Amino acid sequence: MNQFQLYFNLGIQHILDLKGFDHILFVIVLAVIYLMRDWGKIVILVTAFTIGHSLTLALATLQLVRINTDLVEFLIPVTIAITAFANLLKPRPSSGRGVQINYVFALFFGLIHGLGFSNYLRSLLGREQSIFQPLLAFNLGLEAGQLVIVVLFLILSSLVVGIFGVNRKEWVLVVSSVVLGMAIMMLLESTYW
Repeated sequence: MNQFQLYFNLGIQHILDLKGFDHILFVIVLAVIYLMRDWGKIVILVTAFTIGHSLTLALATLQLVRINTDLVEFLIPVTIAITAFANLLKPRPSSGRGVQINYVFALFFGLIHGLGFSNYLRSLLGREQSIFQPLLAFNLGLEAGQLVIVVLFLILSSLVVGIFGVNRKEWVLVVSSVVLGMAIMMLLESTYW
């Protein structure tokens, strides 16, 4: 397996890791307000998250940014909780031309999520002569993994709303409430306290 493939697979594994389900929760709570027909908006949303994630991963890997690991592990569930709470207040995306708050959440909170994996990735990349290609491969894998999550979740949403007849607004409220509850549990279990 070549270096690109190795880091691409590592990016996919990172996002799909059920032991580190915080990324999965965040991507789901970002996407829950959208429908399958909003695919273009969702790709932009996921890419905004990847850009934020990639930026801090690169900065931390190059050791230009250092943040207390316990603080980062505390802030990650905070980002999930804020996004879920915003969905409870407004369970449908804006129909206007302005920038939707979820895009801001995806980009800004992606910065925080990127710091969560930076120590491990830095230890792997420390052996590499150039970090550009491995970092690019990792982030492309991350993007692919997020798109897998979104597709699976949108299929589930389509089944629940379309076939089983659950009200879309109620679906968004239930999913966001469950994710908010899980984020609060993660906060309570945080070692930052």
